[in-house]
Amino acid sequence: MERAAHEAGTWKATTPRAAYAPEPSLPRRLARILSLDDFEDAARRHLPRPLFGYISGAAEDNRSREDNRSAFDEYRFLTRVLVDVSRRSQSVSLFGKTYASPFGIAPVGISALSAYRGDIVLAEAGQQANIPAIMSGTSLIPMEEVAETAPGTWFQAYLPADESRIDGLIYRVRSAGFETLVLTVDIPVWANRENNIRAGFSTPLRPSLRLAWDGLVRPRWLFGTLARTLLASGMPHFENSFATRGAPIVSRTAIRDTTGREHLNWAHIARIRKLWQGPMVLKGILHPEDARKARDLGADGIIVSNHGGRQLDGAVSALRVLPRVLETVGDYPVMLDGGIRRGTDVLKALALGARAVFLGRPFMYAAAAAGPQGVQRAIRLLRDEVDRNMAMLGINRLEELDSGFLIRRE
Repeated sequence: MERAAHEAGTWKATTPRAAYAPEPSLPRRLARILSLDDFEDAARRHLPRPLFGYISGAAEDNRSREDNRSAFDEYRFLTRVLVDVSRRSQSVSLFGKTYASPFGIAPVGISALSAYRGDIVLAEAGQQANIPAIMSGTSLIPMEEVAETAPGTWFQAYLPADESRIDGLIYRVRSAGFETLVLTVDIPVWANRENNIRAGFSTPLRPSLRLAWDGLVRPRWLFGTLARTLLASGMPHFENSFATRGAPIVSRTAIRDTTGREHLNWAHIARIRKLWQGPMVLKGILHPEDARKARDLGADGIIVSNHGGRQLDGAVSALRVLPRVLETVGDYPVMLDGGIRRGTDVLKALALGARAVFLGRPFMYAAAAAGPQGVQRAIRLLRDEVDRNMAMLGINRLEELDSGFLIRRE
């Protein structure tokens, strides 16, 4: 009886899980969404070909993106039975704050072009669900507006190539009210993203008959996202790359503003550490020695990541290198992103030692296909999977997880 009520969307827990708000009645198109992968299919039908290609694609042959997924398939669970699992809690603490679940929303660039006011949609969903959400530095809504709307959102910055602009950007992020700064450090140069070219996506966006047609055949996106954005705020700009407003998305200077980072090094991180008083996280770490440097320079944590396979094609997946990183840095906040699509993926990463994980593409697909309700649905699906799988593993708290619950396939 309880199971039937749960499947109908009316189930409400009486254990500590009751802290999660019950899911409201769903529109029919969302009721058919049963997994995060379903959102990818929905987004493919909703978004113009270039935008979907931008989100889904990676570098060159997509080998690293594909390996991000296959790495999780190499582990199987060793479950415990006849354990009282009625007191389950999936809460996790990061930098002095307790979050309701061990996963968060990774930064996704130009999200307001794929979903109407996408940066705010993602940030608000994270705040309402009490999970960390990271705003992208290549975003189209001013950071001040997002910080005011969804306090507690983290901000992800790409360091400007012009060193004189770095201090100004850091001061602006602090003045906007962000408490946690995430520095993405794995883009010395732009990757060879052939997939973008094949899909018709470019930076800057170049108007063409093909681009116009791609928009016309997606009328729900055309009127629900693009037209509403143009009417409300005009041509989108890269709002948050510097201390001042950046270039419009159709300007030739847009790509110039994001190149020339080859000279950036650890000395810049040390300087930012002196400027930034709150939690500082480095994202894009793969090598254990880089993890050690980040810790020794005073970073409060790292996100092990190969940028979703969007930089060096052939770079190791975060999950594969996670144990080596943890052997090097010990008891230190190490988080992870890349390839997570199920609650079982979340728990495998935590069993190997990650404090938390982040997902980008699935939440962006959800925002594009169904707006705020879509992201809420995606969070609920993943949260329910984590809860259900904890029960099947025989644990009540995430601290009970370790590598003893995993068997690696030969």
